Amino acid sequence: MSPVTTASIIALFTLAGPTAAAPPVPRQSPDFIINEPSGKIAQLSSYRGKVVVIEFFFIRSPKCLTLAQTINKLHRELGPGGFQPVAIAFGPDASQPLVSQMVQYFKLTYPVGYASPDEVDKYLDRQGNEILNIPQVVAIDRAGVIRAQSGAKGSDPRLENEDALRTLIESLLKEGPPVSGREK
Repeated sequence: MSPVTTASIIALFTLAGPTAAAPPVPRQSPDFIINEPSGKIAQLSSYRGKVVVIEFFFIRSPKCLTLAQTINKLHRELGPGGFQPVAIAFGPDASQPLVSQMVQYFKLTYPVGYASPDEVDKYLDRQGNEILNIPQVVAIDRAGVIRAQSGAKGSDPRLENEDALRTLIESLLKEGPPVSGREK
């Protein structure tokens, strides 16, 4: 059996099905403003140096809420090592009161915000005529490079699976912090 390398794990996560319009991975992550229910505003770029997983979700989707709980568990376990999850609600019901209630109900320990569908589409590099399945998951390395992303025409179930997501996060954490002066 051949050894598992970070490159082979990343290749596993970047294999996309027949999605002609899927954005290229890896690519530099654009910045994104996170509007938290508390009124706090943070920028995604403030987490540079950490491994970030973003879940773009609908509040009333059981699949999205299950993934949020999985990510919360991974945050408790891997957060001290440099893992930083972020969740962004969009679409129906993406409002300050409902996001706040969801965070409290599920006892989420990481930043959860909300945004307009247009802001999410722009970040995901999604064209208006593409089908968007939810949740959408994006994994970003410590240098701010998107290393895995759900597909435009269908979610990659590996990014929603706890064991596979843990393996990806752990592999990105092992890469260590970005080297100063490295090209982006």
